[in-house]
Amino acid sequence: MQCTVKEVGELTGVTIKTLHHYHKIGLLEPCKVTDAGYRLYSMKELERLQQILFYRELDFSLNDIKKALEDESSRIECLTKQHELLYARKQRVEHLLSTIEKSIFFTKKGESMDKLEMFKGFNKEEWAEALTEQNEYLKDKYNYDMLGTQEIQADKVNKQALEAQQFTSFMINALKSGWRADDKRLQKALKEHIEFLNVHGANMDAKSFVNISKFMLDDDFHRNMQENQQIGLSYYLYAAAQMYADKE
Repeated sequence: MQCTVKEVGELTGVTIKTLHHYHKIGLLEPCKVTDAGYRLYSMKELERLQQILFYRELDFSLNDIKKALEDESSRIECLTKQHELLYARKQRVEHLLSTIEKSIFFTKKGESMDKLEMFKGFNKEEWAEALTEQNEYLKDKYNYDMLGTQEIQADKVNKQALEAQQFTSFMINALKSGWRADDKRLQKALKEHIEFLNVHGANMDAKSFVNISKFMLDDDFHRNMQENQQIGLSYYLYAAAQMYADKE
């Protein structure tokens, strides 16, 4: 069964003007044009239009869509690739929705969010921008380029940021609850945090974690980052790290 351009428009929500434009640029040609000038579309063209619309949802330009469809050897290959891209976007949007919901929550409470949590779900360009202030500070004061020449891996950084936020929230709750720095629950959390850091590329042991905690305590910029989340957090984290190192 073949559909007219009007029927395709009603079925898909794509305007007749857009369908005419797709025909004009060779992106979606009808299977037949009648003597009266009516464009007709078969199931094959509808399937191609579906793929075009998926790519439009991914913000592909019309030229890029045309090239992508030409490069795909089969419909299933195209759909599989689109599924992967859309699923990745879905995960990112879910992260961003969670982030904006938390932003609303903290704003209503009149509190500041953790800097890393503020940018959970962002892509590599957004992460680079978010970390610019801290990186410029480290370069100016310590001649250390935190970002370096390596390209930011957004998924990896998002995962690390989530774990860091969970660990920091645990430490804040422990501090508010009055747990001693040598509390077993606190020491267990430190152990798991250090293990996570090692799994994700850091060469970290108990002693080096103490050194990092001491740096965060002594350096004004980084101490303020922690103290803005909870007064006393920087010293509490250093004390807990020192206790953990002494027992290792």
